[in-house]
Amino acid sequence: MKSAAVWLASEPPQVQQSFLSSLSDETLLALPWLFEFWALDHQLPPEGDWRTWVVLGGRGAGKTRAGSEWVRAQVEGAGPLDPGGCKRVALIGETIEQAREVMVFGESGILNCTPSDRRPEWQASRRRLEWPNGAIAQVFSAHDPEALRGPQFDCAWVDELAKWRRAEEAWDMLQFGLRLGENPRQCVTTTPRNVPILRRLLDTPSTVSTSAPTEANRAYLADSFLAEVQARYGGTRLGRQELEGVLLSDNEGALWRGSDIEAARLEVPGKMSRIVVAVDPPVTGHKGSDLCGIVVVGAMTEGPPSDWRAVVLEDASVAAASPATWAKAALEAMERHGADRLVAEVNQGGDLVETVIRQIDPAVPYRAVHASKGKAARAEPVAALYEQGRVAHLRGLGELEEQMCQMTAQGFTGRGSPDRVDALVWALHEVILAPSKTWRSPRMRSL
Repeated sequence: MKSAAVWLASEPPQVQQSFLSSLSDETLLALPWLFEFWALDHQLPPEGDWRTWVVLGGRGAGKTRAGSEWVRAQVEGAGPLDPGGCKRVALIGETIEQAREVMVFGESGILNCTPSDRRPEWQASRRRLEWPNGAIAQVFSAHDPEALRGPQFDCAWVDELAKWRRAEEAWDMLQFGLRLGENPRQCVTTTPRNVPILRRLLDTPSTVSTSAPTEANRAYLADSFLAEVQARYGGTRLGRQELEGVLLSDNEGALWRGSDIEAARLEVPGKMSRIVVAVDPPVTGHKGSDLCGIVVVGAMTEGPPSDWRAVVLEDASVAAASPATWAKAALEAMERHGADRLVAEVNQGGDLVETVIRQIDPAVPYRAVHASKGKAARAEPVAALYEQGRVAHLRGLGELEEQMCQMTAQGFTGRGSPDRVDALVWALHEVILAPSKTWRSPRMRSL
């Protein structure tokens, strides 16, 4: 859904003029402060009966503005002197300084978001805001959870919960104090990080959430900032978290860790001895089917196997694809990368897999592979290659990397099937693990 401001900006000049001319002078003066008119979808609280609203977003996505405007709406009620809104508000940042500088005085903080006729007064000695209608917002530090023992509130704004060092203690103390009024609520604005407190909060039935990438708020961000961060972090796992606002998972006992993958990131792949495309075909090809995992891997196989290295070049997986669609996608990936061979798991489709592929390209170099072990058992020797520093990733593999970090020795902990990981495993088996078993040194080959 577009905001009213986006709608107006996209209309012809005559429609814009007609709309603005229909407004009274008082409405025109109030328009800059009418957040509902300007807000992006993720900055407005969802409807319904909820206790906690979590706003997830990339850096600069407008989370702080959403929190400030929500507090303002709760406190003001129907007007600047209306006593019917929230009366006791908790503002909690990681430190007192961060709460004051971001939540209160920041460019998108409460003071800068409030018109002068209803702006609260900052009482520095008491670390609180007081509105003309008598409402009070007290600033707290998450480093001092005990300070939340005793006070009580009818609403709260929590900023950057996912990076609090004492998150569990501070959050618990806030919940005991959020007990005034008929329906006490809280807003949490945070960049997503895979920490227990945030995962549990999002899984709580009384929690609702909205999210957006940094790009959603580009109208209010410097073009140079967007260009720089996209160039440096776009297509990386860190970029998915910090720019796309995606909550990434590194499960306990996972075969891969996001930090290790990120540490081995490459900008350019270098010269390859071999390139293969591996396919993990879905059992069916309708809307509810698993996606078809298609992964491209190149390898440098000069010297003994201990020197061999691989680079994951592309995740070309396709969703809900018919056999003809995924076969075409796999062959197109081969052409893009000049691949030497197409490898496909045939446990489910048998000879049909090869038949479908050869209907499009009868001469394609093709190898069928059969899974005799479970997915986790097949993945473990591939994970060992990563631990040895022998596999690197290019950018743009975020969804594959997310699946990797949810694969444990006991199985896949994510939703659905790890089709991308399956394709990755087959590709690395083909370029490194399988040939290393039959490798013979030049000296042995000459005997």
